[in-house]
Amino acid sequence: MEQKTNRAIPWGSDLAVILLSILFVATNVAAGNLPPPEGRVILKVDGAISNRNTDGAAHFDREMLKALGTTTIVTHTSWTDGAIRFEGVLARSVMTAVGASGKAVRAEALNDYSSVIPLEEFRNHDVILAFAMDGKELTRRDKGPLWIIYPWDDNPDLKSPDRASYAVWQLRRLTVQ
Repeated sequence: MEQKTNRAIPWGSDLAVILLSILFVATNVAAGNLPPPEGRVILKVDGAISNRNTDGAAHFDREMLKALGTTTIVTHTSWTDGAIRFEGVLARSVMTAVGASGKAVRAEALNDYSSVIPLEEFRNHDVILAFAMDGKELTRRDKGPLWIIYPWDDNPDLKSPDRASYAVWQLRRLTVQ
C-alpha cells in the first residue's frame, strides 16, 4: 500500500496569504461584490459604482488595493527631487473593481483639496494610486496614504497644468460622477 505524505507549500506564508487574497478579491469582484476591508480603510470610492462592500460605497484597505495588482512607475514630479520610484495600483484596476460607470472622478484629499479627473485619463494612461515611494510606504507626512501619480517621464505629453492638478496627494476618496 502506498503511503501519502502531506507536503508544505514551498512559499513563505506571506506569499500564500497574498495569493489567496488576490483569488478572493478577484472571485468576489467577478460576482459583483467586494470583500470587506480587514485593515484600516485608506480609500473610499462612491458615486456611480456597482460593486460595494458598505452602504453605498467601496472601502479599501492597503492589502485590498495590493490584491488588485501593483505597478511601479519611475518618474520625476514637480514636488520631488530626481526620478522617484512609485509603487501602487492602477487607477483603472480600482475603477474596474468597483464597476465604475461615470465620465469623471472627483479625487478628494485629506485636507479637502479636490480635483475632477476625466475617467478616460485612467483608461488611457497608466495612472497609479501610489502607496509607496522609493520603497517606503507613504504616510500622511509624505503625501500618503495614497498619491495619484502619472507616468510623466514615459510620456512628455502628460506634462500639463491640468494633469498636475490631478496628482492629488493624501488621497482619501474617489467619487465617480
